[in-house]
Amino acid sequence: MELNVYLSGEIHTDWRERIKEGCKAHNLSIVFSSAVTNHEASDAAGDVLGEETSQFWRDHKSAKVNAIRTKTLIENCDVAIVRFGDKYKQWNAAFDAGYCAAMGTPYITLHDENLIHPLKEVDAAALAWAKTPDQVIEILKYVLTTR
Repeated sequence: MELNVYLSGEIHTDWRERIKEGCKAHNLSIVFSSAVTNHEASDAAGDVLGEETSQFWRDHKSAKVNAIRTKTLIENCDVAIVRFGDKYKQWNAAFDAGYCAAMGTPYITLHDENLIHPLKEVDAAALAWAKTPDQVIEILKYVLTTR
């Protein structure tokens, strides 16, 4: 079996790489996908549609162009990992988790204990809450190998 795993959320730490490397070390058959993690590129995604003088409209167009990628990848994944970090608010990650819940796509949240209360609704719809990338790897290993 092969899994298509979508990685959503926080872009300021190496959690994505740690999960990918750990899954590779266990020879897990996983295809990973993600939103664009380069902040500047993501913010500029709508610039191809013409220059805007208002930041609102620039962000609006870029959000829509980014949503083409995000929506397609989430709709085609088997499971999503949604990471919430401590430093920034990941509104997009919360939106992705809600979209997964609405679509019936299983997702795992990844965050520290200090975010339990603010993420209680997001965690309630998740099939697992992990505190570390290693826990995520173990869940994926279990799903793919039943060991």
